[in-house]
Amino acid sequence: MNILLAGADGFLGRHVARALAGAGHHMVPVSRRHGVDFARMQTPGDWRGWLAEIDAVVNCVGIIGETRGQKFAALHTRAPCALFRACAEAKVRRVVQVSALGADAHAFSAYHLSKRAADDCLRALDLDWFVLRPSLVYGLGGQSAALFMRLAAAPMIPVIGDGQQVVQPVHVSDVVATVVRCLGSSAPRQTLDVVGPQTFTFVEWLQTMRKAQGKPRGAVLHVPLGLVRSAAQWLQHVWPIAQPDNLRMLAQGYRADPAQLARFLGRPPHAVQPALFFSATALLSVPEGQPS
Repeated sequence: MNILLAGADGFLGRHVARALAGAGHHMVPVSRRHGVDFARMQTPGDWRGWLAEIDAVVNCVGIIGETRGQKFAALHTRAPCALFRACAEAKVRRVVQVSALGADAHAFSAYHLSKRAADDCLRALDLDWFVLRPSLVYGLGGQSAALFMRLAAAPMIPVIGDGQQVVQPVHVSDVVATVVRCLGSSAPRQTLDVVGPQTFTFVEWLQTMRKAQGKPRGAVLHVPLGLVRSAAQWLQHVWPIAQPDNLRMLAQGYRADPAQLARFLGRPPHAVQPALFFSATALLSVPEGQPS
């Protein structure tokens, strides 16, 4: 297949690109490194020339926080919607949209609302679509995972508040396998929560990362939420993950039933293992003939 991959240079996009090449597909990358500013591709006409001879589209574009030049509305909503409408016009029927766990009817953050708007746009079109909603993605090459690994290795592990916020991490290889599976599935028009089989409190997640680095359990430094919120007013300009909405999302916690993903892949998602923190290639391929 000829596959247009938006966000080809991001954490997930890089691994999806390798998997697509390994499966024999031809990939057309869309990223700033390839000369395309996704945020400026705001109308279907901007995309028409890119869709010639394309069989499927995968959108992996995403930012965790806004900066002066990167805004949720442009990157998460307007550009993807323009791309999806161009696909409908060009008869490119297979579209895979990577959204986020929490981009649902209960979404409250600008991040989730912008993702949900694009998801709704795609679901309204006469296309063979998939909307994937991954939870916290970990594995080799992820910026957030690398940050958490550094925090976990500190002499005292800093956590926000009581550290009891819930996370349900999924390994990047399971997200990639889901994308690849979507391209060949005979049962499109699905919204899939892409989550791992285990839930952790945030403090236990950091302790698990610490153990993966060969360190014993660490002492925990509880940082009051109010102090973090005050500091976020300054930190958010240089560290988007510290933006107030992201702190609210962490406090909210998101989880989902992994059984749906297991049925789709024909196997359960990977349980957390120490080696997976340093790998991105665990079972990238999906066995042929498994149910969709």
